[in-house]
Formats: sequence, C-alpha cells, structure tokens
Amino acid sequence: MLDIADELHRWVEQGRDFAVATVVATHGSAPRQPGAALAVDGAGTAIGSVSGGCVEGAVYELCQEALRTGRPALERFGYSDEDAFAVGLTCGGVIDILVEPIAASAAHPGGGAAAGEAADGTAGTLAAGLAAAAAGEPAALARVVRGPDGFLGRALLVRPDGGHTGTLGGHLALDRTALAEARALLDAGRTATVALGTGSDDAPEGGGAQPAGSRCGTTIELLVESSVPAPRMIVFGAIDFAAALVKVGKFLNYHVTVCDARPVFATRGRFPDADEIVVDWPHRYLDSQELDARTVLCVLTHDAKFDVPLLERALRLPVAYVGAMGSRRTHLDRQRRLREVGLGELELNRLRSPIGLDLGARTPEETALSIAAEIVANRRGGTGTPLTGAHTPIHHDTARPVGRIGSVA
Repeated sequence: MLDIADELHRWVEQGRDFAVATVVATHGSAPRQPGAALAVDGAGTAIGSVSGGCVEGAVYELCQEALRTGRPALERFGYSDEDAFAVGLTCGGVIDILVEPIAASAAHPGGGAAAGEAADGTAGTLAAGLAAAAAGEPAALARVVRGPDGFLGRALLVRPDGGHTGTLGGHLALDRTALAEARALLDAGRTATVALGTGSDDAPEGGGAQPAGSRCGTTIELLVESSVPAPRMIVFGAIDFAAALVKVGKFLNYHVTVCDARPVFATRGRFPDADEIVVDWPHRYLDSQELDARTVLCVLTHDAKFDVPLLERALRLPVAYVGAMGSRRTHLDRQRRLREVGLGELELNRLRSPIGLDLGARTPEETALSIAAEIVANRRGGTGTPLTGAHTPIHHDTARPVGRIGSVA
C-alpha cells in the first residue's frame, strides 16, 4: 500500500476512516505485483488499483465490507474461481488480496481520538508507515498475511537503524525474526513475501540465542513492503533531447538531475520538470555523488571532451544502466578513446550505445521514449521485441539486490 502512501497519509491527517486492499501474493500472469493497493474511504472515494481493472469492483465492495465490520480479510481471485471470472479476472493468474480497515481514531490522534491520545495498535503502525513513505524516508512495513486466528493484518514498521514501531504479537522471537527479515529486504530495496517457520520454544544448550521462527506453532507469512527514495536518473547534456527525457524520467518515477558544464543551457527555464539542475563538468559531478544500483546514467552530450572522462568513470560503477547518444561512427570513435584510457571489454560491453531501442525515433520525444523503453527492458529483463506472436513471458521476475556506493545510509 506504500505505492499510494501520499494520498493515504493525507487521509490519515484529515481524520478519514478508510479500508485498504493490498496485493500480497501473485501466481501466474498477474497485472499488478505485491504491494499494489486500492483504498476506499468512508464516503466511497477510491484511489489506487490492485488489478489494472480486472477485479476492482469486487475489491471495492470488500473494502466497504471491512469498513462496516472493522475486521481484516484475505481473499483470493483466480481464473478458475467462478466468482473471480465473473468480475473479469481473465488473465489466467491468481492474486491474493489483504483488506484492512483503518479507523482514524486509532491511526491518528487528531482524527477523532481524545486530545493527547497516541496512535495505537496496528492502525497506528500502518499510519506511521504511510507517514514515512510520504516523507520519502526509508522504512519497511511488515504485515501478517497468513497465520493463526487473530494475527491477520498485524504490522511492524522497521527503519534502517533497526528502530521499529508496532508488534506482530505472540512470542518476542516472532518480532525479532520479522525485524531481521524486513531489515534485509529494506537494505535491498525490495518488496516480497516472507514465510517464518514454527521454530522451537526450547533454548539451545549453553544458553545461546533462541532459534529463529514464529513460535506460534504454525508458519506465518509476511508481506514486507520497502519504501526507499526514488531511483535516480542523471541526464548529462542540457539539450532538447534531454528536456524530453526528463519528462519521461519523471513519469517513470525517477528523481531526475540534469548536469551540464554550460550555464547558458543548464537553466530552470529549459528544464522545469527536473528535480535538480547542476552546472558542473559531468565527470566531476559524478565523482561527487553517492549512487546505488538502481541509478541510470544517460549521456547525451556526444562530445568527446565531456563523454570520455565521464564514461571512463561511469562504466566502472555498479549502476543499473549507462547509455550514450551518438551515431554509430561516434560510438566506434568513443570506444577507441575509452580503450586508450584503460577500459576493458567487460566494461565497454556495459555501454548502451547508440542509446535506446530501435523505434525509428526522430523527434526528441520519440527518442526519449526509445531511451526509456531500453531502461525499462534492462530493469525488468525484457527483450524489446513485440509481444505479438512471441512466446516469452509478459511479466518478468528480475528482483535484484540494491547496493549503495560510498554509503550505507
């Protein structure tokens, strides 16, 4: 549900009661991944999506039911389920959805509780997770999606420093194990379902640490949603193609920086959609940055005095993508220059040049779409070939660990 945290946090601040339905597991072909959410408030306003339209109507009704009863519920929709088919789930996949009501009085002291009353319980933990995500703070929200009676929906919020809010209940070992699993997924910037085993209630000989497990006599499954800062896109070269790429980058939820050494071109007037505009030599700016493995670098300068020192550094960094604009002749000359400064074939093979997929692009906007398509294909493991007539998967599972260069913050 952290994908709609901004709006849900506003609802909490406004004192609205609402129910939120979250995809907690998928099987086969499914349009949305775990963490996708749809929420409905007491007035019937809906935001978000759990299936791209397939089962939204049925899930809307489940949210209204949760608001009436005040109880969480876990529902499954699949192609073989007659009810699910009736509401339009025809993609052949299966989705499990957790529906939770959140009362304003429990989630936020200003939402109807007595003056000075603290947010409490699961609702308070969920509200704290929404606040962290809306503020862009790294945090992981772990919720029970399967387990013993009374555990469904219980939540634990974990922060990078190990601090946490809430409890899953039961044995303290359950919280300790859940904290460790959530912290690992937060470090990787991933959202995933985690199964915690039953463990043992007996301490090991010698008084060592208790073995991991749920200690509840049965397996407990958690959905852990990680909220991390937006991935970065750095565009080098303040040209018309860059202005179009900035817009597409923002559409794809990147934090977009434009860097150029020429102050006359690197201006807010030319790049109103950019998050940052930097006037500096590209290689010097790159040296000053802390980048992670989600970062994409787009080199649009196609000028050797900028490109070579920049790419010499960029291709040695474990970032997600490095692409450079230019003709095939420019690309060959650029490769020769990069070899002369010491780059090997393994490093050169990481360079996407000429940048983008072959869409026949001509305009800056079409070229930006071509570049963005290559970035998405690289990120998701796509081939870039038409789906028509293909027998490859529509959705790819390419979960990758996310490391940080120069920092563990």
